[in-house]
Amino acid sequence: MRIHILGVCGTFMAGIAQLAIELGHEISGSDRQFVPPMSRLLERAGARLYTGYDPGHLAPGTDLVLVGNVVMRGNPELEAAIDQGFSFDSGPAWLFREVLKNRRVIAVAGTHGKTTTTALLAHLLDQAGADPGFLIGGVPHNFPVSSRLGEGRWFVIEADEYDTAFFDKRPKFLHYRPWILVLNNLEHDHADLYPDLASLEEVFHELVRAVPRAGRIVANGQDQALGRVLERGHYTPITRILGGDEAWLAESLDSAGNRFQMDLAGRTLGPVTWGLCGEHNLANALAALGAAEAAGVDPLRLGPALASFGGVARRLEIVASGRGITVYDDFAHHPTAIRATLGAVRAGTGSDRVVAVFEPRSNSMKQGVHAAHLKDAFKDADVTMVYDPGLSWKLEDAFDRHARIFDRADHILPALISILHPGDRVVFLSNGDFAGERERIYNGLREHLLDRRMS
Repeated sequence: MRIHILGVCGTFMAGIAQLAIELGHEISGSDRQFVPPMSRLLERAGARLYTGYDPGHLAPGTDLVLVGNVVMRGNPELEAAIDQGFSFDSGPAWLFREVLKNRRVIAVAGTHGKTTTTALLAHLLDQAGADPGFLIGGVPHNFPVSSRLGEGRWFVIEADEYDTAFFDKRPKFLHYRPWILVLNNLEHDHADLYPDLASLEEVFHELVRAVPRAGRIVANGQDQALGRVLERGHYTPITRILGGDEAWLAESLDSAGNRFQMDLAGRTLGPVTWGLCGEHNLANALAALGAAEAAGVDPLRLGPALASFGGVARRLEIVASGRGITVYDDFAHHPTAIRATLGAVRAGTGSDRVVAVFEPRSNSMKQGVHAAHLKDAFKDADVTMVYDPGLSWKLEDAFDRHARIFDRADHILPALISILHPGDRVVFLSNGDFAGERERIYNGLREHLLDRRMS
């Protein structure tokens, strides 16, 4: 079958493309731009890619057009597909019909930590010999792909609450019918779709109600919003982490969280040393272990698998280093995630400086929904630089007077180089690419840090 994908370079639709290719379909796709790391995965998988949207990309004989949720009516390629009578569908609907309906699905949902938890859970099951399928909203370092079919019964999926497509405004995760559901946390986000936290709690409860009685819910017992969701009613046994009766707990054994042990309702796992840092990642590990146990794996056997987890691209990923300076790329874009990320870096730096470079790109940020929380989110940064992509509200009002605001992303690199000192930890925070400048900035930093004349 020939399948053409609109919005193919998004993390979810790129995963769909890889699964479809593995199933034997011929895949082409269009997107506004193609940026790493997803562009590299698509090229390696053999997809035919078109930059921009144009009716000419719709090849004769195309059997199905899959429409990503970034593509709206008025898009010239979508309009041509509709006018010419091409069959079209959403990625989540296709995924359930072609892959998930015959699998036991483990869905990882919540505001923060979905990608890391999904990648970690897939790795744990893989190391336990379960050969899971998975679809991860990022590039896991333990696998060469972000999605695969697998031969086992379990399929692990990052399950987000954003809408499905222009013709289906339900959350994507309602398509997945999970047997095991992980609920990491819940805060107000996606303000373009959900006016308040209560509206998010409503759709999360719809997801909870769909989990079978014989399945399992793994939930953060400290999260008040998730507590309210579960108090509405559920039919499924719950494994609680971090708080509640017989909760699974983690204890950091060093300041950065690289070494830890866990109390799994009276059973001890560890000590374990791994490459991740921060209390938020220990919570992700507890969630993944709870889901692995629900899938039939003894969590006490998984210490070596935890230790060998390599993380995910763009989750505190080191992208440049030299002259005592380390540069990280991180996907954090919500104040809570930013605070956790910078706090984790701060815990491991001692007296060295933390330099934060931030792009407020999400729809919630563009609307100023989180503006009041930004100053606190950046409290662990010694230096803050912010790229203003043309917001309708004043960034200066959300930061203290020491933050430097840029109206052009190409001005960030020289400004950053001019202030770097040995020992600095530089953290780029964005769910985007700094107006297409991200890779150029990183390449410039690599050249600067490797230039011995600058030592």
